[in-house]
Amino acid sequence: MPKVAIVGTTTWGITLGVVLARKNLDVKLMARTQQEASDLQSTGYRSGTISGVLFPDKLSISHSLSDVFSGASVAILAVPSQSVRHNLKQIARYLNNSMFIVNAAKGIELETNKRMSEVIAEELPADCHPNICVLSGPNLSQEILDDLPAVAVIAARDQAVARKARRLLNTPNLCLYTNTDIVGVELGGALKNIIALGAGIADGLGYGDNAKAALITRGLTEMTALGVAMGANPLTFSGLTGLGDLIATCASPLSRNHYVGVELTKGRPLEEIVKSMSGIAEGLSTTIAAHNLAQKLGVEMPVCEKIYQVLYQGLDPGRAALELMEATARHELAGRKWKLFSLFKR
Repeated sequence: MPKVAIVGTTTWGITLGVVLARKNLDVKLMARTQQEASDLQSTGYRSGTISGVLFPDKLSISHSLSDVFSGASVAILAVPSQSVRHNLKQIARYLNNSMFIVNAAKGIELETNKRMSEVIAEELPADCHPNICVLSGPNLSQEILDDLPAVAVIAARDQAVARKARRLLNTPNLCLYTNTDIVGVELGGALKNIIALGAGIADGLGYGDNAKAALITRGLTEMTALGVAMGANPLTFSGLTGLGDLIATCASPLSRNHYVGVELTKGRPLEEIVKSMSGIAEGLSTTIAAHNLAQKLGVEMPVCEKIYQVLYQGLDPGRAALELMEATARHELAGRKWKLFSLFKR
């Protein structure tokens, strides 16, 4: 039976470990310290992050890199996006060109504005690059742990690689589709967190479903515009890793990013909100990266820009909403440096 190595005792890392072990795969979860490994192995779950989930017999936790990666067919990176490069530097010598290397982090590196698969490629030898994959989709951990049905996408540049990874990682309750648009799949998973922050703000202000639907839709258009400017297929954003993930993250109270948006409308400082959370809201760093990328590429992203101003320039959330409503309306697919108008003009 294939062995799966998972880097990261995050909520998503634990979730993937439990789900794959339930499939009877041999799963090793890499902990940061021996103490963390012992604590997790004895308690069976991380209190405060996910509700009491017992670890299947096939899931074990270790701090030993040689133990985690020895004989592994796939290595899954389920760490916060800003620590992906650091973790890769630690584990690179244990990875080889016969393994699938799967990014499950949804973010953009702040220092370089690079996608996670680009970061992985920079830290690994060229012969490993064909097996770099991306796992993304509308996946709320608690629902998956509760055996509720979910779907996701496994993307690789080579369709054959994506299919092989799918056969290995597909489970009865987590159905995987394949895609070859790594750029679009990664950006959809990262950028939707920005819009989820805005959806939380809209809900916190009590603006209703009409306003939130407009925010989500305009946000999706901006995500697509930036994605196209970065080389993505625009149709990817209408799929599971774009629209699908956007709906789940903007609508669910389980979403950390939505939670942050709601709490901002209560007048709480961002630093206080972040300190009170047990996990990381990836949208906070992604907002900065998207702001930088939009400026660099000359792409107009008014929704994302207002969220950036609320988070980092002290703009009042209610004022931000009013300024968006006061903006001059144009053709909905037209924007500065957008290629969408020419693609879909009718």
